Amino acid sequence: MRATPPKAIPPRLWPEAMTRRRLFGFMAAACLAAGLSACDDDDDAARQLQATWTASPQDYAETLPILGAPPPEPQSFQDQSIRHVMRASAGGDTVRVRVSNLFGDDPVTLGGVHIARSMGGASIQATTDTVLRFNGQESVTVPAGQEAWSDETRFSLPPQTDVAVTVYVPQKTPVATLHSQGQQTSSVAAGNALGSETFTPTETRQSYYWVTGIDVRTDDARGVIVAFGDSITDGAASTVDAVNRYPDFLARRIAADPAMKGFSVVNHGIGGNRVLNDVSGPRGVDRFQRDVLGTTGVTHAIILLGINDIGFGAFVPEQAVTADQITAGLQTMVNQAKARNVKVFLGTLLPFKGAFPPYYSQETDAKRLAVNAWIRANTAQAQGIIDFEAATRDPADPLQLRAEYDSGDHLHPNDTGYEAMAQAIELALFR
Repeated sequence: MRATPPKAIPPRLWPEAMTRRRLFGFMAAACLAAGLSACDDDDDAARQLQATWTASPQDYAETLPILGAPPPEPQSFQDQSIRHVMRASAGGDTVRVRVSNLFGDDPVTLGGVHIARSMGGASIQATTDTVLRFNGQESVTVPAGQEAWSDETRFSLPPQTDVAVTVYVPQKTPVATLHSQGQQTSSVAAGNALGSETFTPTETRQSYYWVTGIDVRTDDARGVIVAFGDSITDGAASTVDAVNRYPDFLARRIAADPAMKGFSVVNHGIGGNRVLNDVSGPRGVDRFQRDVLGTTGVTHAIILLGINDIGFGAFVPEQAVTADQITAGLQTMVNQAKARNVKVFLGTLLPFKGAFPPYYSQETDAKRLAVNAWIRANTAQAQGIIDFEAATRDPADPLQLRAEYDSGDHLHPNDTGYEAMAQAIELALFR
């Protein structure tokens, strides 16, 4: 497996106790370093940037969650445009977009990146189409192993709005960095179709290519809740294009609660991800610093991770881990969050009786139960726990998912199950 590339330096978080004078000083320094035109006036500097949408970057060569499977066939784009649709959690009137080449061996050049309001499918509201610039330029070349933020750009974005981010790839460019399990249709068109209102796709995918984050600047920013985990956080088996992952349901609950105004929820789940071993995306203990603590404005984190450490270990004995090793990894992440004054919550692992053997067995389930006992005891001294298992288990057989919550594979919830997970989270935890 390829070594994890150097992590990009994350945006700084300013402690709540920071004085206004120090805040302006840091903002001025940040503006000089970034060359952002939106930082030119004090009104913008006084307001907060916060993440409103994220997708964890993955190495395309390692996206298959089935151990021992051959790498996917090489994929590339040339003189093509890719339109991604994403649901913004929080709103604002200024945006910036991140593009990533973390897993690339060569520089990636994007001939243009646009953002617009989505009208569904591959269509956009043409009057909202906005060019994003990088250091003042419409094109951007991202070196291997690095990421780039666009300049901040005026763009009206209400909360819970679907936006389309379109990228144009002029020269033949192999896919190395993506988010494979988007649960959202991405459309591919020939040529430069960046501002096309009636974008005519030649094919569709369900991945995000190079685009990994959207930040907004707003007067209302109060905090960012990062959902961190595996395919259950990433929304596997939820309805494509319905935005029904558990963090999506949580984001809608927060948006509907006046007391939670100013909070956003972002998703840093990766299907197949584990705490202690690479399999699909870098292992959790390695990517937590970047994907959670590097999220702009992060204040809270929900960790739901470990079931793949248990299940995949049954396929590859040399990668088998104990419950104690899993909880030690979870403890590491809790400690990192607390050191950054990020309030962290641990989620119990969902029941999975009936999942494909030997992923599920009495032996693997015994490990899950041991991990859950450790979480419920809050030995890690997290801010609190979220009992996802209790919210989704079958009362008649607590080792399996409730039938009405089961997507059919006995491991991943369906839309109703994901909604039940979100309902199990007390919003008062974040207030």
